[in-house]
Amino acid sequence: MEHLLAQRVKQLTPSTTLAITAKAKALKASGQDVIGLGAGEPDFNTPERIIEAACQAARDGDTKYTPSGGTVELKDAIIEKTKRDSNLTFTRAEVMVASGAKHALYTLFQAILDEGDEVIIPVPYWVSYPEQVKLADGVPVYVDTNEATMFKLTPELLEEAITDRTKAVILNSPSNPTGMIYTESELSALADVVKRHDLLVVSDEIYEKLVYGDAEFVSIATLPGMLERTIIINGVSKSHAMTGWRIGYAVGDKTIIEAMTNLASHSTSNPTSIAQAAAVEAYNGPQDDVEMMRVSFAERLEIVYERLIAIPGITCLKPQGAFYLYANAKEAASMSGYDSVDAWCEAVLGEAYVALVPGSGFGQDDYVRLSYATELKRVLEALDRVEDFITRNAR
Repeated sequence: MEHLLAQRVKQLTPSTTLAITAKAKALKASGQDVIGLGAGEPDFNTPERIIEAACQAARDGDTKYTPSGGTVELKDAIIEKTKRDSNLTFTRAEVMVASGAKHALYTLFQAILDEGDEVIIPVPYWVSYPEQVKLADGVPVYVDTNEATMFKLTPELLEEAITDRTKAVILNSPSNPTGMIYTESELSALADVVKRHDLLVVSDEIYEKLVYGDAEFVSIATLPGMLERTIIINGVSKSHAMTGWRIGYAVGDKTIIEAMTNLASHSTSNPTSIAQAAAVEAYNGPQDDVEMMRVSFAERLEIVYERLIAIPGITCLKPQGAFYLYANAKEAASMSGYDSVDAWCEAVLGEAYVALVPGSGFGQDDYVRLSYATELKRVLEALDRVEDFITRNAR
């Protein structure tokens, strides 16, 4: 029945992450002790206060349809949170609640892109950015970054990528997969280019609470002249360990938010009612649990990073946020007798039973992404297995 499929789905690139995950699950099912380092979610359970808020909402009969763009209570909680964290002020008409930050991004691209419109995507990128642009009949324009720029877009690179079809640029800070964070001065330089060319910035801030060391998170929307040309995407998944609750949001220009809300009304109708009640508690309640998780990830990073860079053939810039390490494994693959990092990752999974995500899924073939959002003991065991694999297969 392939002839019945639309071109928009035929052009999608299969998810490398899902492919690795599927193989890891199959190995586990066969009885192998597989350690998965591909997880893009905190290993903590959702805080009890949030779970109780959802249970109470269900008991109170809060199980009906809500407004398509989110409940008044959650919109107000998001407005207050954004004011508290970034000193930005929005109205309810400038907030749209979605079924996860991914759904907010998807709806945004559907609302702003016409066929042939271009969206600039710095490489490496989160895997769904280009696919969502394609699904909106847009054109992903990839701008390669490297370790010299700490995997961050520069004004020069941005300027070179802009054409008369460019509509938006995506910024993800802290970044998935690199964990890098744009400084205020770096954002200011990019903002000058954006304003000069009248572009929209899609600012994916889902990891904003996971910042370590001396690094500081700054939203580009806080810079002069950028509030009206930035759509902020965020949610409770990473900050409050609520990945499965599927609550994200977009805030920004009223006209764009209204279009996104109208579109959502014909697709999802509304985000889950009890999950919205849980998100209200997440933002309005005490934030001690958020800080506890951040501190735990910061502590793990120090230990795991030092262990990772001690492995022969592996190099890695130390991340400033999120919970990923983005390592260059080209030499490790070569030392092990493999021509590509993809093949090496497959062998590491098949023989050492460690699941890593190849960098090809993020647009760079020489890298791997591994998550330390899992039990520290297991992460370290996984790295021991990787080093042993390299040593045993050394050529």
